[in-house]
Amino acid sequence: MTVQNDRIQNQSLQSRVVSPEQAASWIEDGMTLGLSGFTRAGDVKAVPFALVERAKEEEFKVNVFTGASLGSDIDALFAEAGIVHKRLPFQADPTMRKSINNGDMFFVDQHLSHTAELVRAGVMGPIDFAIVEAIAVKEDGMIIPTTSVGNSSLFAMHADNIIVEINMAQTPLLEGVHDIYDTGRQGERGPIPLTTARDRIGTAGIQVDPEKIRGIVFTEQEDSPSTIVQPDDETQVMAGHLLDFLRNEIKAGRFDETLAPLQSGIGSVANAVLHGMIDSEFEHLEVYSEVLQDAVFDLIDAGKVDFASCCSITLSDEKMKKVFGSFEQYRDKLIMRPQEISNHPEIIRRLGLISVNTALEFDIYGNVNSTHVSGMKMMNGIGGSGDFARNARLAIFVTKSTAKGGNISSIVPFATHIDHTEHDVDVVVTEQGYADLRGLAPRERVPLIIENCAHPDYKEQLWAYYQEALERGGQTPHVLEKAFSWHQNLAQNGTMKLEKNTAAVR
Repeated sequence: MTVQNDRIQNQSLQSRVVSPEQAASWIEDGMTLGLSGFTRAGDVKAVPFALVERAKEEEFKVNVFTGASLGSDIDALFAEAGIVHKRLPFQADPTMRKSINNGDMFFVDQHLSHTAELVRAGVMGPIDFAIVEAIAVKEDGMIIPTTSVGNSSLFAMHADNIIVEINMAQTPLLEGVHDIYDTGRQGERGPIPLTTARDRIGTAGIQVDPEKIRGIVFTEQEDSPSTIVQPDDETQVMAGHLLDFLRNEIKAGRFDETLAPLQSGIGSVANAVLHGMIDSEFEHLEVYSEVLQDAVFDLIDAGKVDFASCCSITLSDEKMKKVFGSFEQYRDKLIMRPQEISNHPEIIRRLGLISVNTALEFDIYGNVNSTHVSGMKMMNGIGGSGDFARNARLAIFVTKSTAKGGNISSIVPFATHIDHTEHDVDVVVTEQGYADLRGLAPRERVPLIIENCAHPDYKEQLWAYYQEALERGGQTPHVLEKAFSWHQNLAQNGTMKLEKNTAAVR
């Protein structure tokens, strides 16, 4: 059997192999594309590059829907080429971020579990082309995804046309790891029959009508490695605080050493905090998350994690070579699902997850900003943090207490943009300590947050603001004319420290 016959088992589709340039030529101005890819994993590569090249010769714009961020600098190249009209639901590229904040394109910041519902209901308009990376197309037309599922199954099921990119660089051992389940339309569906992280409830691939597959492109390019930074002294201290909190939960009788299924958001801090469990007493852990980063595989190697469910595998270059070079050691410990299922409120609540996500900043009452720098400039997007925070058994947010060499405090009087309200935040953690906010009124939270989480350089300022706010009264005291003065001082003087501008708050 030839390579093409092995990877395209439906004979009627073997005549539809085309070049990336030919596939890109089918895409017209104003179309909506559903691209596979979630946090730099399993993203299509060849057709997007061909679109960028085509943009050098003609002007066109398309809407780009994905699972999350794309690798191979595709978002950067799309932004530089000026071909994106609207992008959703998440991105993490500095060049695209600049275009979004300059108003050169529209960005819809969505909860990652919501995109599927909106597409299924027809709210987002038709998807003209789904472009999906795969390791194979089976005889019945089933598409076997690669290192992410994300929204790929949704896009393929609801698009008018499908282009499949078969990536020869992805290991065939991925077949059998996926579990593709479609909930059906709202108002017409039953309960999702998933009660443990290990359950298989769907199919091994994306079942589509073969006639919708308009073309197949062959590629051979690995995923982009993750950009996470390895744990440092501060993140290790932060991990220690989180472990201390979990130990206290065990003492209180709420958990045992197996805890509950763990979710960890994308990013260096959340990855480092999870990494801190390697040398802990916790064992036989399970993970139910969106993304599996290096730390999860380190925990599997250490015998700490027995099983992990996800919708994407995003690894550093070194870890990618190790994991996919010996994937037979891991495949029976993994399931990859659509992001709608990995992030579904019904499942998160049923499994009772412990959720750890990263904050940009939080305020003295526990409101968390995950997305907007100084309340105006988009960073990456809310991602799945809202899906988990609202529904997890424990919603934990982590961040270093300062940024930019200490000129920015991550704990502020009033968060400049609120993605997760005080109602959805259970625990906040910095390298200074943690604050358990459960069951506390706003005025009870403030001392814990300031004393346990704020950097010493900013405690006096926070207390001064709060004491003045108390004179105004209210359930949640604030000095409205000074609530954002720290951010104003940062914009004007490059620091939130008030000695540079003592008139800012006094």
